[in-house]
Amino acid sequence: MMLVFARPQRQPETEFMEEKMRLLILGTGGMANQHAAHFKAIEGVSVVGGVDVVPERLAAFCTEHGIANRFTTLEEALAWGEFDAVANVTPDRIHHPTTLQAIAAGKHVFCEKPLATDAVKAMEMTEAIERAGKVGMVNLTYRNSPALQKGRQMVLAGEIGAVRHVEASHLQSWLVGRHWGDWKSESKWLWRLSKKHGSNGALGDIGIHIVDFASYGSGLDIAHVFARLKTFDKAPDHRIGEYDLDANDSFTMNVDFTNGAIGTIQATRTAAGQMDQLRLRVYGETGSLEMIYDTGKSSLRACLGEDVHTATWREVPFDPVETNYQRFVQAVRAGKTQEPSFRRAANIQKVLDKALASDLSHADEALT
Repeated sequence: MMLVFARPQRQPETEFMEEKMRLLILGTGGMANQHAAHFKAIEGVSVVGGVDVVPERLAAFCTEHGIANRFTTLEEALAWGEFDAVANVTPDRIHHPTTLQAIAAGKHVFCEKPLATDAVKAMEMTEAIERAGKVGMVNLTYRNSPALQKGRQMVLAGEIGAVRHVEASHLQSWLVGRHWGDWKSESKWLWRLSKKHGSNGALGDIGIHIVDFASYGSGLDIAHVFARLKTFDKAPDHRIGEYDLDANDSFTMNVDFTNGAIGTIQATRTAAGQMDQLRLRVYGETGSLEMIYDTGKSSLRACLGEDVHTATWREVPFDPVETNYQRFVQAVRAGKTQEPSFRRAANIQKVLDKALASDLSHADEALT
């Protein structure tokens, strides 16, 4: 899903000019524009090449972003080899084979989410990049929310006591509104509704975001999942052109966390009135926190101390945070992976796989 964040301001030379970094962008669809803009805004980073199987799309992208070297296959780009890292912005099912190729060629990789379409492939990618000693990070974009980062710090500092209950939701409405375009006629949306086009539906597309948001913000890992997925009727015979509309549109999860807390996690593309909202409430023994990202804006509220007796919530200030793009550049320069890492994304994918299994089995599924 394409997100729009403010372009990061250029950082002081003392921080970012220590070492030049050359980046190749693999896949030049909509989200690739975000990668190009963010990476080019970081001092010392050069976007030196682009790769896409559609020559016209590649040419337009490279022209717009002033990228000199253009390749229609990853093999051609790797044979050229004049780059240090790859931003993998290909469709979900292409992440696995292309990332393994880049790792084998000795490149660092910044991969769009999900890392892979299942946990087995995601863990294979994780182990490969760790063996190679290269930096592997995943663009879980909502980590860029300063409210999430501040809220997590407060939870880990014990400001709400031991966590007892969690509720999280990711609400979008592009199946009922046209604010991002007409899903019935645009392939960039239709493929997200079709299993044969590599989609795991709302669970695979935004589920990875809200599961990470909930787990990261609460400072907890998920132990068990009980899930329900739903695909709604959207067209005659559940099909538009070549696209079978069979991927899930909404899901709910009941989860147990490893510390004994319980929670609910849900997401849908049918929430009229919500363009792109993630909300997390974390309830502890002595207080509560609410972290919200809503279409580019973050907010954080807390009910702490004496306020718990009057159910009073107060706004909590927070400072800006570095983006995933900035952290990836720092990680490459330091030779040490930062979060969100391949391993983190692979572990989140295990939760999504168990949710799929739970929907089929109608039973609780344990994370192992």
